[in-house]
Amino acid sequence: MARVADLHKRWMKEPKYRKAFEALEEEYVLASVVIDARNRAGLTQKALAERMGTTQPVVARLESGRVRPSLRTLERLARATRSRLRIRFEPQRKNKLHAQGVI
Repeated sequence: MARVADLHKRWMKEPKYRKAFEALEEEYVLASVVIDARNRAGLTQKALAERMGTTQPVVARLESGRVRPSLRTLERLARATRSRLRIRFEPQRKNKLHAQGVI
């Protein structure tokens, strides 16, 4: 049976798959940091939801990567997990700029 990581590595060689993956990459990164913040705080989804003043399904959606949370929601999550919210802009990788025709 093939491992998911092996399949992903093979599929990344396919231009359509790579493009779709890169389009979703930032959403999954955000979902991952939300999960990490909750885990570092030692909270379940339900406990985090209670601290945020929302419901467990809302937290589950945040962790799924299917939604883009508002800044207000991220601030509530940071307070609830006793974390500091930091937002920054980083330059795009050179190869992405070339691929997008920017340079």
